[in-house]
Amino acid sequence: MEPMVHLTLAEGGSDPDRLDQLTRQLRDELGHLDTVDVRRPSSAAAPPGARGVDAQTVSTLAVALMGSGGLTALVTAARAWLDRGHEAPRNIRMEVDGDVLELSGATSTEQDRLVSLFLDRHERETPSWTAGAQP
Repeated sequence: MEPMVHLTLAEGGSDPDRLDQLTRQLRDELGHLDTVDVRRPSSAAAPPGARGVDAQTVSTLAVALMGSGGLTALVTAARAWLDRGHEAPRNIRMEVDGDVLELSGATSTEQDRLVSLFLDRHERETPSWTAGAQP
């Protein structure tokens, strides 16, 4: 089973429709990567009487990492997407095995350091999902 990254997008002042639009844009862009499989997570049925979908649901993606370098490619693409011009503050929260990386308005130097630490824990060491695999 491929390791999963849960990705949640936020934008200051955005309603669920706007978050859905942004999440679709990000999903389309990440879909061009060969080392990841991006999906909307399956969610439970809405409770009776519920109206619409909440912001958390529409702004979340499940990303399966396929092969070496998948996490690095995902982080690089997410940072590039975040760095493109936009007016409202945005951030992307990535969670792998309970470890969280939040990409936001930090300086490039700060983000580089945080990304490096995150990747060291999850990609540069022998991943836990391959612990029993033989080369």
